[in-house]
Amino acid sequence: MANVTARHILVDSEEKCNELKSEIENGASFEEIAKQNSQCPSGAEGGDLGEFGPGMMVPEFDEAVFDSDEVGVVKGPVQTQFGYHLLEVTSRD
Repeated sequence: MANVTARHILVDSEEKCNELKSEIENGASFEEIAKQNSQCPSGAEGGDLGEFGPGMMVPEFDEAVFDSDEVGVVKGPVQTQFGYHLLEVTSRD
């Protein structure tokens, strides 16, 4: 399986996650929404998680980012032990 680069937004509720996803789908910048709302330190970098391969993140991330070849599609809410995430694969090797 290929490596990917991805970004995410972490919030504490599914409702907030869906609200932010709607904003992005209506033209808001993923990067700006991440900077303003993400509870993860990566939010300061627009949610950038860098490059990773299968098994390097929690299983819920793997399922969301390695389940298809889609790049640039915002997926979520994805629930993990950390909260609720929006995920976007930005490139795939």
